[in-house]
Amino acid sequence: MSVAVVLVAAGKGKRLGAGQPKAAISVAGKSLLELSLMHISEFKPDQLVVVAPEELLEEFSRLTAKFFEDFKVVVGGETRQQSVSHGMAEVSTDLVLVHDAARAFTPKEVFERVHQALEFAECVVPAMNPADTVKQVASDWVERTIDRNTLRMVQTPQGFRVATLRKGFENATGDFTDEAGLLESQGVKTAIVLGHEHGFKVTTPNDLERARAIFTDVRSGIGVDAHQFGEQGKLMLGCLEWEGYPALAGHSDGDSVAHAVVDALLSAAGLGDIGSNFGTSRNEYAGASGELFISETLKLLAEAGFQPANVAVQIVAEEPKIGPRRHELEHHLSEVVGAPVSVLATTTDGLGFLSDSRGVAAVATALVQSRS
Repeated sequence: MSVAVVLVAAGKGKRLGAGQPKAAISVAGKSLLELSLMHISEFKPDQLVVVAPEELLEEFSRLTAKFFEDFKVVVGGETRQQSVSHGMAEVSTDLVLVHDAARAFTPKEVFERVHQALEFAECVVPAMNPADTVKQVASDWVERTIDRNTLRMVQTPQGFRVATLRKGFENATGDFTDEAGLLESQGVKTAIVLGHEHGFKVTTPNDLERARAIFTDVRSGIGVDAHQFGEQGKLMLGCLEWEGYPALAGHSDGDSVAHAVVDALLSAAGLGDIGSNFGTSRNEYAGASGELFISETLKLLAEAGFQPANVAVQIVAEEPKIGPRRHELEHHLSEVVGAPVSVLATTTDGLGFLSDSRGVAAVATALVQSRS
C-alpha cells in the first residue's frame, strides 16, 4: 500500500527560546527541517506533505525542493492537532507516517519499522524503554513507584491507516499532543515498535545543546609552508611585524606561519590549498598579507558551513627567536582566526636550509566544525 509522510514543522519553539520557529534552528550547519527531510528522503515515501509556519512557507518550500521533486507545503494551525489535520487534508495514500521536525535525527530504519507494522495494525508508534525509575507523585510526595518495564517513551514517526486517522479527527472531542493518543481515546489499539536513541525531541535549550554535541561535524587538517629570507622589506610572521629581519620571499608577504594556518584550515574543510585558492596567477593577492589570506579563508569556510575550532602551529627556524613573543603571537592569531591558536617553536638541530637562518618553516594543524 502507498505511504505518505506528513512532516510537522510549524512549531514556534517558545520553550527553546531561540526567537525563531523550531524547524529553522540549525544543527551541524543544517536546519532541523533539512535534517528531517534528509532522513525521510532515504525512506522514499510515495508522498510528502510539510506543515510549515505561514511566514516561512516560501523558505520551507525552497529547502524541501533540495530533497524532493514532488511535495506539498501547507500552513500549520494553532495546535499540533490542527497542523496535522491541515497536512492530512493533502494526503492521497493508504498509509501515513506523521513525524515531528523536532525529532530531526530519527534514522530511516525507524520509518521502515513503523511502515511494516501497519500491515497488521491501524496505529503504530516507535518507543524506547525509560532508563530512569519513575514515581507517581502528589503534592511533592511519592505515592508509588511504577514498574518501568510496563512503560515506554513514545517517539515519531507515528503510523496510521489514513482512513482510521481521518475518522479519528472527525470524532475528536479534545486536543491531543499526539495522534496515537487521539485514536486510543476512541478505542483504537496502538502497536509498539522499537524507536531509536537519536529520535529524541529538541524542545529545550539543553536538548539543542545535546544535539549539537552529538551531531556537530568535526574535521582535522594539516598545512606546511616554508619561505627563505629575501634581501629587503620587513619580516611578517604570524601576522606580526618583526624588526631587524628582512621579509620572507614570496608572491605575497611570505608569512609562512599564516600560510600554514590557511592550508590547515582549507584541508580540514576539503577546500583545496592556498595555491588553488590564492595562487600566483591571481594578481590581486600579490603582496597580500597573511591576515588577508586567513580572512578570505574564513569566508570560504563559512560558505561551506564550517568554522574554526582550534589551530596549533609549530614554527621551525633558527631566527627570529619565537619564545619572547610566543604569547603575543597566540593572542593575535587567535583574534584573527576567531578560535584558540597555540604556537610552538623549534629548530632543525643544524640540519637543512633552516639551520643557517636562511628561512622560516611552519607546520599547522587545524580542527574545524560545522556551523551551528
